[in-house]
Amino acid sequence: MARATMINVPFEGRDRVRIGLVGAGNRGSSLLGNLLAIDGAQVVAVADASSGRAGEAADRIAAAGWPRAAAGTDATALIERDDVDLVIIASPWELHTPLAVAAMRAGKHAAVEVPAALTLDDCWALVDASEQTRRHCVMLENCNYGYNELLVLNLVRDGVLGELLHAEAAYLHDLRRPLMTDKAWRRKAHVDYDANLYPTHGLGPVAAYLDVNRGDRFVRMTSMSSASRGLDAWRNDHPDELDPSTAGEVYRCGDINTSIVATQRGRTILLQHQVVGPRPYSRRNEIVGTKGIFTDFPPRIFVEDPDDPEQPEEYAELDAFRQYEHALWTEEGARARESGGHGGMDYLMLLRLITAMRSGAVPEMDVYDAAAWSAPAPLSVASVAAGGAPVDFPDFTCGRWAESRPGIR
Repeated sequence: MARATMINVPFEGRDRVRIGLVGAGNRGSSLLGNLLAIDGAQVVAVADASSGRAGEAADRIAAAGWPRAAAGTDATALIERDDVDLVIIASPWELHTPLAVAAMRAGKHAAVEVPAALTLDDCWALVDASEQTRRHCVMLENCNYGYNELLVLNLVRDGVLGELLHAEAAYLHDLRRPLMTDKAWRRKAHVDYDANLYPTHGLGPVAAYLDVNRGDRFVRMTSMSSASRGLDAWRNDHPDELDPSTAGEVYRCGDINTSIVATQRGRTILLQHQVVGPRPYSRRNEIVGTKGIFTDFPPRIFVEDPDDPEQPEEYAELDAFRQYEHALWTEEGARARESGGHGGMDYLMLLRLITAMRSGAVPEMDVYDAAAWSAPAPLSVASVAAGGAPVDFPDFTCGRWAESRPGIR
């Protein structure tokens, strides 16, 4: 029997979007600040394992001029409320899928922080629940709404780089101190898995450039990890700062994971992860075409001039391509930067989601994106364990990946 796809299924239009927020810690608190600045978004309930954090979030909502939200510790009770249209999930990773599935089963749309899923079974659980309930599940991949990423998306769509051949994506961020001092839930992944643990920030934008799930798809991946050294070294060097739960932990995850993804149309993607080690932050956002290349951190572009055989082989600054600035940043950039949240990208991501729900539009990112962008984590577990052997990507669209359709607009 054919599956009932969620591709091109619009939201139901509504005057305002009533939101239940699950998680009021660092990430949930940041998202709340953005939501309070968006017309038509109303947070009606907050749930957090800490009643104090939930209460503080409710106080912020009241201080912003909205009715004080219900606050408590029971996420299930929040999900089952009759006055919630959208459940935003900013919990620890292992709760993302079960909470999103529960929200959809309760008739709510779900917006879940990254990664949306930790296993392939979880990826399919999200897809199945969305298709069966006719509720959307959107992964909150904020990096797709960065200034540079949206400018390059316009540039790519205008054909400036020619036919696309290769991309590079990464999450490179020194997180040793927070991992070892207060983020036990996130450190646990380094104990449990040897993998690319956090693929979506780098992968989401290049997937948009390559029209993944909208004309191309990921088909195969091979993955290898370095030795695991950094967390043990940090533990030895900082004994007075450690979370006591680090005692006796054995870290399986290699400090650096490098994966190669192949697509149906013959493109390749270099995908890397390193959060253990001394290096500046980067997402290595790169796209290579037959006419040129964009690469980031720092951003620069080279486009070949076929009429100039003496053209210097030098990158141009991003300013030379300002005509490709995305309208979202032109129109909303000042307010986005004022609202904060990773330079404004969080605000724009939530603005687009709330706007789509209010207008009855198709979401710009859907459950098939959430599954495909999260899948490299479990697939890399399998490939690393098999000595770097290739592993196949599931087709979460069940054959509809080749259809040209809108994504981020």
